[in-house]
Amino acid sequence: MNKKELWIFILSVAGVLFAGYLSGVKFFKETCAFNESCPYVLGFPACYYGFFMFLTLFIVSLLLILKKYDPKILLKIIFGVSIAGILFAGVLSFQELISPSTYALGLPTCAYGFIVYLIILVISGKLVFSK
Repeated sequence: MNKKELWIFILSVAGVLFAGYLSGVKFFKETCAFNESCPYVLGFPACYYGFFMFLTLFIVSLLLILKKYDPKILLKIIFGVSIAGILFAGVLSFQELISPSTYALGLPTCAYGFIVYLIILVISGKLVFSK
C-alpha cells in the first residue's frame, strides 16, 4: 500500500460517513440535514446516490489496499466512479449555488462531495496514468 492508495481510502471513508449521515437524516427524519434544500434525482434524494458512489469507492479502495485484485483494474474503477461523482455532484452544486440560499456549512453539501470526488480523481488519475 502506498500513500496515494491510503488517501483514496481515507477520502472514501469520509465520503461514506458524510453521505451516510445525510442519507440517514433524510431517511429517518424525512428532512434534509443542515436545513438545506434536498435535490432529488429520479425520485430519490441526491445524498442516496452520493452514499452509494462513496460506498463503491470505499469497497474498491479497500480491495486495492488489501491487494485482492489487479490494481490497474481497481484504479480504473475508482477513476471512473470519481468522474461520475464529479459530474453528479457538480451539476447539483451548480444548481444549488445559483439559487439564493444560505448554507450551514458555507457551501451546499453536494459541493463538498464534488471536492472529495475531485481529489480522488486527481490521486487515482496519477496512479492510473503512471503505471
